[in-house]
Amino acid sequence: MNAGSPVRVRFAPSPTGFMHLGHARTALYCYLLARNTGGQFILRIEDTDQRRFVQEALSNITEGLRWLGLQWDEGPEVGGDYGPYQQTERLAVYQEYAEKLVEMGHAFYCFCSTERLDEMRKAQQAQKINPHYDGTCRDIPLTEARQRIAAGEPYVVRFKMPRDGSITVRDEMRGDITVELGNLDDYILVKSNGIPVYHLAAMVDDHLMEITHVFRGSEWLPSLPQNVLLYRTFGWKEPKWYHLSVFLKPSGQGKLSKRDAAQYKEGGYSVMIHDMEELGYLPEAVNNWVALMGWSYDGSTEFFTMDDLVEKFNVEKLNPKPSAINFTKLDHFNGLHIRNLSHADLAQRIKPFFMNRGYITDDDILLKITPILQERLKTLDDAIEMAGFFFQDEIVPRVEDLIQKKMTAEDALLVARRAAEVLEQMPSMALEYTEEPMRQLVEELGMKPGQFFGVIRVAVTGQPVSPPLFESMEIIGKDVILQRLHQAIRLLEVEAQHS
Repeated sequence: MNAGSPVRVRFAPSPTGFMHLGHARTALYCYLLARNTGGQFILRIEDTDQRRFVQEALSNITEGLRWLGLQWDEGPEVGGDYGPYQQTERLAVYQEYAEKLVEMGHAFYCFCSTERLDEMRKAQQAQKINPHYDGTCRDIPLTEARQRIAAGEPYVVRFKMPRDGSITVRDEMRGDITVELGNLDDYILVKSNGIPVYHLAAMVDDHLMEITHVFRGSEWLPSLPQNVLLYRTFGWKEPKWYHLSVFLKPSGQGKLSKRDAAQYKEGGYSVMIHDMEELGYLPEAVNNWVALMGWSYDGSTEFFTMDDLVEKFNVEKLNPKPSAINFTKLDHFNGLHIRNLSHADLAQRIKPFFMNRGYITDDDILLKITPILQERLKTLDDAIEMAGFFFQDEIVPRVEDLIQKKMTAEDALLVARRAAEVLEQMPSMALEYTEEPMRQLVEELGMKPGQFFGVIRVAVTGQPVSPPLFESMEIIGKDVILQRLHQAIRLLEVEAQHS
């Protein structure tokens, strides 16, 4: 357990794209810490970048969170005492705090044109100086600046960075970080269109929403001094900061990119959450997998249900070391979690996959096939290829699949005919009736079991690999089994005539 009081944590995505693994991990850690401490998990939408805003991304994020089981306590669609929870609905709040900073002498109005700033940067680069704002408008008297604003002159609001001294900030995963203030820029707080930048909006919101712990990607680590300085300028209590480890590509070489998603999907994988659902991964498995990319419980335990994660999650075990994406590990976890489901639960989870492929499913049959599929499924989608034959009206197997190794068409035809004769006499296809007579038939024909049952398997299922044959036959039923065997007999008779 994490010691201390209930926390307030937020997942604050920008809806400029669909939900990916990085989002999922940040949201998961927030959720786990909130549930572990009896605190609050807040969803805040940081949509101030309207130029890159994607309308569908908003619903994609909320649907992704719900699919993962990460229900927020406050936020869009839920409400709460600290709303609104969408930043474009809070613009007046940010303007108020920007004005306070100006009044306090910690921010200033900047009237520099884009053209002037471009020329300034080019000159600095020519002198091999790191590009930075040169302070042209820092000392314009406030009365003059306001007159220029009243006259309609465009402006931005910049933070007035102290020129001397240093600042020490703390990342809870990495320790203290000290930076010389003279190396930091007079960064923009509010753009010329009145929209705040992340550094102002997120910090104001985190303070007003009483956020106690901030989880975000390590790409924000260089911004930590500016963010903390804003807190200290206002005299606010700082949250604890956690900059999560970088995801690397499966090769371990290079940072994972959303642009790689199409390539991974060609191989049956994805880094996008909505794809993972479509590919047949369980949310329980995705959470288990993602949790261990940056955190561990004891260095050896790997299987965790959500209840396990909530109970065992501890921020002190977070690791800043980069983590390579391992899709094989995801498959492993998915298999474990599939086998952890009840038969009824698994039946309902594979049902949509059958329906999406056009199969008319029967709940009773689904419930019967799940016990024989469960140990063999890697993803829910595997059920289609493995068990589609249960819901097909007719099976037309390939003749070459019917004829097993070291067999002729006549040999396979003999197997199909004799099996049909034996099964015709059975009261049903129940295992207790069929298994012993069929094994006796194998001995009588002097064949290898693999050859004999290979013919029957292909005739009955249409495929060389399937769930256990006798259990499958029992579920399919006598009439359909005989119909499929006779179909195979007809195909083999034609083949035998031509061979």
